[in-house]
Amino acid sequence: TVNPVLARAFGAIRLAMESERQAFFASPDDLLDRVELPEFTQLVQFIAGSAQQLAKQANAQAWPQGRLSLDLRFAGCWFQIQNGQAFHDVHTHGNCSWSGVYYVQIDEAAKRQAHPTLGKLNGATRFYGPYSQLQGGAYMDMGNAYLQSNTLDIQPEEGMLVLFPPWLQHKAMAYEGEKDRIIVSFNLQIHSRAGNQIHAYAGT
Repeated sequence: TVNPVLARAFGAIRLAMESERQAFFASPDDLLDRVELPEFTQLVQFIAGSAQQLAKQANAQAWPQGRLSLDLRFAGCWFQIQNGQAFHDVHTHGNCSWSGVYYVQIDEAAKRQAHPTLGKLNGATRFYGPYSQLQGGAYMDMGNAYLQSNTLDIQPEEGMLVLFPPWLQHKAMAYEGEKDRIIVSFNLQIHSRAGNQIHAYAGT
C-alpha cells in the first residue's frame, strides 16, 4: 500500500536531481535523511524487522546463548529507476553484513515476459553462485555437474523484499516496460552492544 506514494516521491527526487533524463537513475544512499514520509518509515520498519529475523535464523548456531542486545544500522539506503532496456551490471556490496532490494514498482510478470527480446529475464534480478570465479577454464564432466547451474533469477513483484549476503554477486537484468522499474536498495549492519567479537563470549 505504500508503493504509489513512494513511487511519486522518488520520481520527484529524480526530477530535481537529473539534468537530463536517462534510462537508469540511482539516488544518493542517504534516503533515510532525505525522505520524511510515514509510508517510507513504514517500509524501513518492515525491512529492519525482516532483516533482524533473518539474521537471527542465519546466526542461530554462531551467536552465544542468552540474551543479546543488538543494534541494526543502515549503512546506506537508495532507490534506482530503470527502463528502456537499462541494466545494472554484476556487482557486490561492501561495508555491511546484509543487503537487500525492495520492489516498489514494475510491470506484471506476464506483461514483462512477453517482451519480444528480453523475455523471461525482463527486469529480473540475477544472483551468481559463490563459485562463479572457479568455473573459468575449469574441467567439467558429470561429476561436477552441480557447478554448471550457477545462477538464480528472481522474478520481481511489487511489494517483494529480497535479503541476501552482500558478497553474493548479482545483477539487475535489462528492463523495458510500461511502468518504470523502481527499487529501494540498502545495506545493513547488526552490532552487539557488548562488542562484535564472538570469541569474547566463550565460556559465558
